Amino acid sequence: MNVWDYIVNLFPNLGSLIWGWLLSVLPWWAAYLLMGVIGVIVILLFVVMVVIVLIWVERRGVGRFQIRLGPNRVGPQGIFQPLADVIKLFLKEDVVPALCDKRVHWLAPVVVFVPTLLAFAVIPLQEGAILADLNIGILYIVAVTTLTGIGIFMAGWGSSNKYALIASMRGVAQVVSYEIPVVLSIIGAVMMAGTLSMIGIVNAQYLPFILFQPLGCLIYFIASTAELNRSPMDLLEAESEIVAGYNIEYSSMKWGLFFLGEFAAAILVSAIIATLFLGGWQGPLLPPYLWFIIKTFPLANSTSAPSDFKASI
Repeated sequence: MNVWDYIVNLFPNLGSLIWGWLLSVLPWWAAYLLMGVIGVIVILLFVVMVVIVLIWVERRGVGRFQIRLGPNRVGPQGIFQPLADVIKLFLKEDVVPALCDKRVHWLAPVVVFVPTLLAFAVIPLQEGAILADLNIGILYIVAVTTLTGIGIFMAGWGSSNKYALIASMRGVAQVVSYEIPVVLSIIGAVMMAGTLSMIGIVNAQYLPFILFQPLGCLIYFIASTAELNRSPMDLLEAESEIVAGYNIEYSSMKWGLFFLGEFAAAILVSAIIATLFLGGWQGPLLPPYLWFIIKTFPLANSTSAPSDFKASI
């Protein structure tokens, strides 16, 4: 295998090397479990790194929109500002309301973030570079991502705060409302591909499905933006009405986990659009995984940051 072939198939080759090494030192079942753990860690690191980049890009962009400089003190052009924000969140005091349901209060940000992370398991970076190639991949994504609505309601209920509860109920209503057009827009791509497998959908696109389903792609993008509570559809906070939304009683990294989940969900939605409508990793000259990133990153950056995130950091 020459160098270019190795670069093109970088992730499948790395996976094969790691899998072969694990089988040489561990029993099959232990190697299988450890391979899954490594995959989860890689996905988590990838999501966190992309979120850090998105935060910096969005805050610099919003600064331009508002005729100000944006972060420009910590590192060149403020490039290390997101790292400073993360350190600040870890060092903040974790304030828990005295009358709240402490178990539900603690679990809510986990329930919001983890389903999004689970959905990345079926996102194919390229042929052979996927954690779990399920034959019902897109159905799996729809199923697990709907769990975030439960986390939002848990945050409002467990906080023992009527404003948080009202905001969480509004959040669940918004998620349920926009889930219908999201699923309907997915059905068009699935019917054209004739499969629910994410890799199968990409392989079926001799031409990107956006050429045949432009309205479906647009509906999915708009409905997902609303479902994610992203501007200009960030109605769940509604600061003038209900203070700061369902997460009003959260602080420190619990608060940060809500918005890590929100940014991660934006990346997930962008990756799904790239997979369903833009041909996934397909493209000339460049390695497949670079094409996938090129198609995904601009979409993830096309929605602005949550308003209260920009105000609070």
